[in-house]
Parts: sequence; C-alpha cells; structure tokens
Amino acid sequence: MRAVIQRVKEAGVTIDGRQKAAIGPGLLVLLGIEDADNEQDISWLSSKIIQMRIFADEAGLMNRSVADTGGDLLLVSQFTLHAATRKGNRPSFIRAARPEKAIPLYEQMIKKLEQDLGRSIGTGEFGADMQVNLVNDGPVTIIIDSRNEL
Repeated sequence: MRAVIQRVKEAGVTIDGRQKAAIGPGLLVLLGIEDADNEQDISWLSSKIIQMRIFADEAGLMNRSVADTGGDLLLVSQFTLHAATRKGNRPSFIRAARPEKAIPLYEQMIKKLEQDLGRSIGTGEFGADMQVNLVNDGPVTIIIDSRNEL
C-alpha cells in the first residue's frame, strides 16, 4: 500500500461538477492499493498517517500529528501510484489491485482511519473521474509504502 501524504490548508474532491468532500487544515492522502496488500498494511499505514508529526508546535517545529492538531483528513484512491515506468513511455499498472480486491481494502482503510482519528474523514469515490484541489501547506509531502515497513 502506497500513500502520498500532503499537509494542506484546504483540499477537496469534485466529481461530475459536484463537491464530494472538502476539508480545512489537515492531510490529503492519496492511496494506492496493490495485489499484495492486506489488513496488516491498513493497520500499519493508518497508524503512521494519524501519528506522523508533520505539524508545527508552539516553537515552530514539526512535532504534532493530525490527531494532535484536530486537523481534517481526506482520503482519495489513486491506482496510478503503482505505475511501473521502467520500460517505454506508457506506464503499466499491473501491480495495482483490481477493483474487486481494492474496493474492500479502500473501505477498510476509511474505517480504520476514522477509528484511529476518532472522527469521520472526507473521501473520494473509488474509480470515479475526480478533480482534486488543494492548497499545500509548506509544502510538506511525504511518501510512505507499507512494503518498506521494518
């Protein structure tokens, strides 16, 4: 499972001209799910996202998490995070999980993030043509892959 985590001042998802979700200060998380992913990846990644200390404390140091700040979270599925680009100029998405596997894992990730954060989060819509807008804060962008878990 691969996540691109962006600290944002605000972010939103629009589908077919209709706003699906919008958040204020917090995290926008783009999530890519691959065939090898399972519930252990969900637990580990959710914990990392919620506890990652990338928000400023009183001294201006990155020492607070999204949970500490009461920030919002927006989760958007993005299979293109698993693009293989070594050969040619057309990316291959062979490692990305098919919808029948990815959708249940995406829905479990939503529930786990809400449980770990203690409140509802915003989401995109799996498989939809989404327009994602954001005002990056910092900018701070972190990439995490559960395959790199120690």
